[in-house]
Amino acid sequence: MAKPVNFYCAAPNAKAVFLVGEFNGWDPVSLPMGRRVDGWWFLQVPLTHGHHQYRFLVDGQPVLDPHATGKSRNEAEEEVSIIAVS
Repeated sequence: MAKPVNFYCAAPNAKAVFLVGEFNGWDPVSLPMGRRVDGWWFLQVPLTHGHHQYRFLVDGQPVLDPHATGKSRNEAEEEVSIIAVS
C-alpha cells in the first residue's frame, strides 16, 4: 500500500526542479516539482513501505536532499539520498 510522501527542495533561483529516483526508473522528466512562492519546490509522491533512493535535478544538475534519512549509491555508483517510508 502506497503512502503520500512530501518532497521539498530549496532552489529559489532555479528554472526547473525534478525528482528522480528508483521509484520512477531515474526518469529525469516524469516528476516535475512545483515552485512555491517561498522559493521552495514541492511534490507529493505515493511510495510503498521501505527505503527509496532519490535525488533532485535542479536545472539539470543532481542535488542531494540535506533533509534525507541518509545517503547511499545507486546502481551507477552515483551518490543519492535515501528516504525511509513506514
